[in-house]
Amino acid sequence: MQFYSTNIIPVVDNGALARAIQPLAGRASASVRSDEDSRQLGPSLIESLSLIDIDYNLWIVGLSFAIASFASYVALNLAKRVRTTDRFLGRVWWGAGSMAMGTGIWSMHFVGMQAAAFPFAVGFGYALTGLSWVAAVAVSAIALYIASRTRLSWERWVGGSLAMGAGICSMHYIGMAAMALEPGIHWSVVWVIASAGIAVIASAAALQIFFGLRRLQGRAARWGQLAAALVMGAAICGMHYTGMAAAGFPENAVCRSVGELRGDSLGLLVAGATIVLLVITSFTSAIDARLQDKATVLATSLQKANAELHQLAFRDALTGLPNRMLLEDRLSAGVERCVRDSTSLAVLFIDLDGFKPVNDSFGHGFGDGVLREMARRLSEQVRTTDTLARLGGDEFVLLVEGNPDTSVIVQIAQRIIDTLAQSLVWQECEVRLSCSVGIAIYPADGSHDKLMTNADAAMYAAKRAGGATFAFFAPRMNAGAREQIELRNDLRLAIERGHLELHYQPKVCSRDGTITGVEALARWHHATRGMIGPDVFIPIAERFGLINALGSWVIEEACRQIAEWRQQGLSLRVAVNLSVHQLRQANLAQRLAHTLQAHRIKPSQFILEVTESIAMEDGGSHLALFEQFGQAGIKLSIDDFGTGYSSLSYLRRLPISQVKIDRSFVRDLESSADARVIVKAIVNLAHALNLEVVAEGVETAAQRDVLRAMDCDELQGFFYARPMAAMDLTQWTLERT
Repeated sequence: MQFYSTNIIPVVDNGALARAIQPLAGRASASVRSDEDSRQLGPSLIESLSLIDIDYNLWIVGLSFAIASFASYVALNLAKRVRTTDRFLGRVWWGAGSMAMGTGIWSMHFVGMQAAAFPFAVGFGYALTGLSWVAAVAVSAIALYIASRTRLSWERWVGGSLAMGAGICSMHYIGMAAMALEPGIHWSVVWVIASAGIAVIASAAALQIFFGLRRLQGRAARWGQLAAALVMGAAICGMHYTGMAAAGFPENAVCRSVGELRGDSLGLLVAGATIVLLVITSFTSAIDARLQDKATVLATSLQKANAELHQLAFRDALTGLPNRMLLEDRLSAGVERCVRDSTSLAVLFIDLDGFKPVNDSFGHGFGDGVLREMARRLSEQVRTTDTLARLGGDEFVLLVEGNPDTSVIVQIAQRIIDTLAQSLVWQECEVRLSCSVGIAIYPADGSHDKLMTNADAAMYAAKRAGGATFAFFAPRMNAGAREQIELRNDLRLAIERGHLELHYQPKVCSRDGTITGVEALARWHHATRGMIGPDVFIPIAERFGLINALGSWVIEEACRQIAEWRQQGLSLRVAVNLSVHQLRQANLAQRLAHTLQAHRIKPSQFILEVTESIAMEDGGSHLALFEQFGQAGIKLSIDDFGTGYSSLSYLRRLPISQVKIDRSFVRDLESSADARVIVKAIVNLAHALNLEVVAEGVETAAQRDVLRAMDCDELQGFFYARPMAAMDLTQWTLERT
């Protein structure tokens, strides 16, 4: 392959030549002659000046294009890295990326110089070569800085293109000046301008490409980046070789910097080092991209987990409605808006009438389905600006904002009552419920912290009026609400301080009247209110979340009393009622067994009573718990038997030892043949399953005689004894033995 040829080009028009060349800088400017210099040199020297025609090694030209394209590809990668949200990391990538990208562009220049076949030895000066590298790095820094911005404005695009074009030109022409030729390089103004134009246009295109690739994703982004890198590489090479075309090299020129950086080895060394640098940078960028992708995935997972936690924290698990916490937050925000805008809002407290019997009769699974359907119906009556929340159980609250007047609130309340009163078919059972609605308006009916309490008080007033209606809050209703709160606080203290007591009602053998055991019943003697019945404080305990603490105290106190009776020579079986809330506690069987062991009580002396509806619901988990009781030797009794919906096959699987006939059947034994048939059937069924039968609510001798004739095992009721304190029961028992 031909590397160079020398063609003698006579220059006959010294004025035209002088006008066609421009001074560059430093010692290279000695080659440029003005009109005055030309006249001083004289016509004979100008006329004898000849320029050589440069040929290029196409393989090295290809290598320079590959380096330029590779540098562009890496630059496009770095543009993504610089746009990180971590400012420190972004600055590190900006600085390191500017040097890597700049070195790649700079390397392309010197490799391109090696493609030219000069008839003389070529070298490059240290200072100007280093300065050209600084110019290339500065261009890259400008490009990456602009690429890190969120948008490419017109001013930023134009200014950045001009600055980058000037930097590229500076890098190229300073690098050419580093050759220090004597006589100097002769420049074609047209080609110099063309090279500068290409540099500016290439810079403008590069900036557009930086921002344009942001819109691509996946495989399209990768192919787009590759195509863009090739276009940018071609533009960089185009500028370089256009700039080379602008240079005229005298035939008798001598390179005075040949003793510094030798051109024959510098190009290959720079190319190799640059390729290694770009590979390392690209590899590092790929690793960072992979880490950022993983970080993005983790961030997405964390965001999803946060959303799920938010759902759990602020949404009711059963209905998906906002819970009390979210309602309180929105109520606070709504009150702030009312204060700011001098407007009002309304709180509607909604409680289902008759839900508890349905829940007890058909089980909690059925009740949950009813609650979900009622929540759906209520949601259909709510505007997008309002908030419907479930507080728990069968209680809902509707927050109505937007300065509603009384007529609007009445319409909303009536729509709610009408829609919930429609019949509901669930699991092939038809159910009809109603609701009571209490209404409190801010600011007329109290401050923010009293609004919910006042709406609750109004709801209870609606219930006392017969239900299926609504009531607006009135100050006189505060007494009931205040009493509930006071009782809740007093009950919590009574449980903590042991101010409650257990009374015991005897169970006697139907055949001989001897005492067979007792049922423990909680009693509360209030310091100022006197004796408060369980029909008052147990609903309060359930409503305000105190039932588990109360149940634990009852078990502990019953065990303590059994141990005390044992020391007095009495051995009595004690039955304790369990609520559904207690059955849902973790490790209930283990904790109960530990309590019995701590008081050295035989498990056979302890009987747990659960209602029929509770025993039948949630079959799997309750059956497993009952089996744990049986394995621990603790007896189980089904209370209120006959009022629920027992499955005989399921009842046969339960590890129970007795059933208690509900007092409603016992009460009608004397007057109702149906009641006698039902009780007789229960007794026969229980005996067929080897279960004891206890009849509660026995109040007359006639009832006793009927039950005795039916072969009922144990009797309990006022006919024998009312519930009494432990000391009185001890005396009563001793008198009958």
